[in-house]
Amino acid sequence: MRHGRTGRAARREPEAGTAGRTRLPAPPAWMRWLPVMYVAAVLLIEPVTPVQWPVSFVLTALPLVTAFAHGPVVVGGVTAFAVVFEGVLAGTPCCAGRAVGYLWDRHYVTTYVCTALVGALGTILAAHRIRRERTLADVRFVAEIAQRVLLRPVPHRIGNLLLESFYLSAAAEARIGGDLYEAVPTAHGVRLLIGDVRGKGLLAVETAAALLGAFREAAHDEPGLPALVDRVETSVTRRMTQLGGSEMSERFVTAVFAEIPADGHLVRVVNCGHPPPLLIRPDEVRELDQGRSAPPLNLGVLVGDPYHVDAYPLRPGDQILLYTDGITETRDAAGSFYPLLQRLRSWGPLPPRELMEQLHHDLLVYSHGRLQDDTAALTVCLLAGAGGRSGIPGGGG
Repeated sequence: MRHGRTGRAARREPEAGTAGRTRLPAPPAWMRWLPVMYVAAVLLIEPVTPVQWPVSFVLTALPLVTAFAHGPVVVGGVTAFAVVFEGVLAGTPCCAGRAVGYLWDRHYVTTYVCTALVGALGTILAAHRIRRERTLADVRFVAEIAQRVLLRPVPHRIGNLLLESFYLSAAAEARIGGDLYEAVPTAHGVRLLIGDVRGKGLLAVETAAALLGAFREAAHDEPGLPALVDRVETSVTRRMTQLGGSEMSERFVTAVFAEIPADGHLVRVVNCGHPPPLLIRPDEVRELDQGRSAPPLNLGVLVGDPYHVDAYPLRPGDQILLYTDGITETRDAAGSFYPLLQRLRSWGPLPPRELMEQLHHDLLVYSHGRLQDDTAALTVCLLAGAGGRSGIPGGGG
């Protein structure tokens, strides 16, 4: 799911105020027209086949062909049509050089009965398929809402900062995973978070929810970035302890906490075992990494070292890209990892919205639409002033 102003073409946000039943996705056009093509093939082949090979017998399968893309009412109507059409073909003397018709021949009567039985089964199958599709659509709709609660769209602009983000799920039917991000404006500056929960499923979602809740609350209260990280880790560790399980020591979250003060002249970073942020300028793209990464959250107790805060200067037009390892671990058909730094350098300076759109599109093309892991990214661009212009094209919004 993409958040922010970038949007995601392949996945629409649920419409506010949607009532009644969830709208089912339409089947492909070729599948809807398959029954018509099936009948047309019978009409083309029947006149040229020998009488001992009546092609009209294959109309028995027509109700099942229809059940793939249509509802029970249509399948019932097609069943009646198939029985009548079989009788027309059987009773027409000119078909396949017949001198007389075979309307009530026992073989054809058996075909009528079989078609009716297959039609009844097809009607039941279509009704069952519709119920399953509607259940799946309802579940996906609820998951969309849960995703919006868990990963709220970040503000498009906070003071002198432009922000954009996106989230891509590796599973087509999945809406929520363990990747997370957040941006919170506070009295201490704009505080940013991106993280990746180890593992999948409900446990990862619960951990992500606990982390985000703790961050959103503590970001306003803790004056220092190390204290903020410590409080978030305490909340995550407590939550993981409550969840229990023998593998509790293997549950952890890699994360980057960043803070941009109100004057916007620098960015402070605490890295907890996560891929380092990237600084994007018109003349360079580099990692913000001084080699002092802390352990992932929930593993800090094993080391006991204090969190290190790394500070980097910012100037108007600079962008900070936070991302999860799902991006850099995306592979192409040959198994090569996605070259994020090379791609960013080749694109040149892009405003945040276009950068997210380009990155999203390029990831799908590079992986041929087969992502192996969830991916998330959050980018922040520093403008010249509240009403100023940035150093990149279109950066003024």
